[in-house]
Amino acid sequence: MNNVPHILDTVNLSKAANLQTLVENRTFYTLESCELNVFETYTESYQVPLTFNDFVITSMLRGKKVMHLFDKHGFDYFPGQTVIVPPASTMRIDFPEASGDNPTQCIALAIDQVQISKTINYLNEFFPKEGSGGKWLLNYDEYHFYNNEEIAYLINKVIRICSERSQEKDILADLTLKELMVRIMQTQNLKVLNEENSTTHNPMAYVVSYIKANLGEKININKLSDKACMSKATFYRLFKRELGISPNDYILAEKMNKAKQLLANPQAKVTAVSYELGFVDTNYFIRAFKKLVGVTPGNYHLQAQQVHLS
Repeated sequence: MNNVPHILDTVNLSKAANLQTLVENRTFYTLESCELNVFETYTESYQVPLTFNDFVITSMLRGKKVMHLFDKHGFDYFPGQTVIVPPASTMRIDFPEASGDNPTQCIALAIDQVQISKTINYLNEFFPKEGSGGKWLLNYDEYHFYNNEEIAYLINKVIRICSERSQEKDILADLTLKELMVRIMQTQNLKVLNEENSTTHNPMAYVVSYIKANLGEKININKLSDKACMSKATFYRLFKRELGISPNDYILAEKMNKAKQLLANPQAKVTAVSYELGFVDTNYFIRAFKKLVGVTPGNYHLQAQQVHLS
C-alpha cells in the first residue's frame, strides 16, 4: 500500500567517550507509561539477543539489520520500516554492515501493557469495527511494515517528547502513544483486508476487493457505499476510521500500485497506462504518480528497464 517509505528523523549519535559498548549501545528515557531506548552498533555482529518485558515498537533510523523473530527466517530491516514485538519475545539481530563509519541506529519504544489494554478496550467499546464481530487488536502476524506518513510523524513526536525536559511530557507522550497505536492497527487492518477474500462477510473487505478488481473504472463513493450497504456518510466514516485512509486516497494509491506493474513492461507507454487506469488527464496521472511513488512514471519506466537489463 505504502509506495514511499517514510524515514524517521535521525537522533544524534553518542560521543565516542560515552559509549559503553560497540554493540547495541543503549541510551534510554523513562516515562510513566513508556520507555524510549536508542540503540547504536558500531561493529559487525551476529545473533545479538534483545528482549523486553513490555510490548515494543522498534523503528530503524540508520544502517541495516537482519532481524530474527518468532523462529522465522531473518529479514532485512532498514530505515523507513517498523517492527512490533510482543512482551517477552526475544529478537536475535545481525549487524552485517555495521562499522565506526556506518553505524546502525534503532529506537525501541517499550509501552506499558495497561496503556495498551486501555486503548484497545476504549476502541472496542466506543468505535467498534464493522463486520462479523471483528475487534480492534494488535496483529502479531503483521509485525513488519513500512512507515506511512502518520506513523512516522507520531514516532518522531514520541522521540522528541521523551527526550525533552518538560513537566507535561508524560501526558503528551500518553496521548501520542494512543494515536500511534490506532495508526498501527489501522495499517494492519488495511494489509489484512488487501489479502482477504472478497467472499468474506466483512463489508470493508468486499469493497477493497471490488476496488482492486475495477481499477480501470471511475469508482465513486456512492457506488462503494452501495456495495457496502451503507449510507455514503457512514461508509466514508467507517472506511477512514478502520483503515486510516479515505476511500478516494485508497483508490488512487491502488491505481498507482497497478501503474507500477504496467510500467515494468518494456513496451509500456505512460499515456496508455494513464488511460488504462481510468485517468482522462495524463498530466494529473503523472503528478499523482510522482507524489505517491517519488518519481515520474517515465523515470520509473526507465529505472525498471535498467533493473531488468542488469
